[in-house]
Amino acid sequence: MNTATTYQTAEGERRKLSAFALLAARREALIRRARRALLAVLIERAEGTVDDVRAAVPVPDGINPKAFGPVPGELAEAGIIVADRYVKSTRPEAHARPVQVWRLIDRAAALHWLAMHPELPEPTPEPSDLGDLLTDNNKMPGAGPPGEYERA
Repeated sequence: MNTATTYQTAEGERRKLSAFALLAARREALIRRARRALLAVLIERAEGTVDDVRAAVPVPDGINPKAFGPVPGELAEAGIIVADRYVKSTRPEAHARPVQVWRLIDRAAALHWLAMHPELPEPTPEPSDLGDLLTDNNKMPGAGPPGEYERA
């Protein structure tokens, strides 16, 4: 590999990790649920893929399935799982694209991680997610023009 190719590869990896960190922070409850699902599959049968995670954790409406990208990273960095090989996805909508097979390498650490990382409650919607609740279209007290509603 030449220097330009090495730089491009490193820059691409840096951008991927940055995007995964942002996804994990913004969708923490979903990512936590997906990590727990992956570990449950791996504890049961030693290996699994994103197809197993997607079967256990449906993608909520309005969420891009790419949000599952950061799921294995923290577990791999902790030495709990390892990338093993690629197989074709079994989900029809994935068009048989290659997906990573993850293998459990430390069962005790997986059980410990699960104990230390319980399910998180669903986050409350952010103001930008509230849609008409914050517009004048929703006739809530104080939401209309001055004088339309009695103010406390």
